[in-house]
Amino acid sequence: MPEITTYPEGNFCWAELVTSDPAASKAFYTALFGWTVTDTPMGPDEFYTMLSLNGKTACALYGMNKEQLARGVRPHWNYYIAADSVDEMTKKAESLGAKVVQAPFDVMDVGRMSTIQDVAGAALMFWQAKHHIGASVVDEPGAFCWYELSAHDMDAANKFYRALLGWIGGVSPEYTEWKNGDRTIAGMMRIKNPPGAPPMSPNWMGYVRVADCDVAVQRAKALGATLLVGPMDVMDIGRFAVILDPQGATIGLYRSLRT
Repeated sequence: MPEITTYPEGNFCWAELVTSDPAASKAFYTALFGWTVTDTPMGPDEFYTMLSLNGKTACALYGMNKEQLARGVRPHWNYYIAADSVDEMTKKAESLGAKVVQAPFDVMDVGRMSTIQDVAGAALMFWQAKHHIGASVVDEPGAFCWYELSAHDMDAANKFYRALLGWIGGVSPEYTEWKNGDRTIAGMMRIKNPPGAPPMSPNWMGYVRVADCDVAVQRAKALGATLLVGPMDVMDIGRFAVILDPQGATIGLYRSLRT
């Protein structure tokens, strides 16, 4: 796939891991996906690490600060949606019932961002590109390819994203797919907590494409990951699994059965 140079408003454009152990996370993900590492200093003993696939930027990671560690914040992935104007998008999201967690602010000269909690209760970021457009590689083995919202109230979430971003998609009892324009970009499923399991909070989760889902799962487990779901087929569409990385962040693996 050609290198990505721009994103239409409403498409996912970036993912970053917030981790309790950057060194261990770098070791895990570079071994699992073949990502290469470029560290950029953010302050004393702090780095923002770009993770690249075959020379193209795929995603990033950084370590939690002392305050986050003290509050017991769990390692997690942040996901960003492209916005022509972060300020306008954030204002619109708030008017539709979202909670603004971080008001719009500039990230040096690379872009402008904000953080919201959507009406389902899931965290989401908006990104207005300047010198950094987001990932320059998608939908290839080792790159993010799909995003999925787990929610209790699917109807409310569907109305929110249709009104906010113009996504097209109807709600089914089990699963909803959303399109931005003519491109299918994300899905939504209802949260179902197995008996005895701790309550699951609404969340967005990204999937990384892999050449072989079963092989990727075995490699992830050998590297210290915990298997949560799968591997399993979704009709004739693809095969997927969900893992918990060694630091405790959740991520999906996906192999398309159509391409």
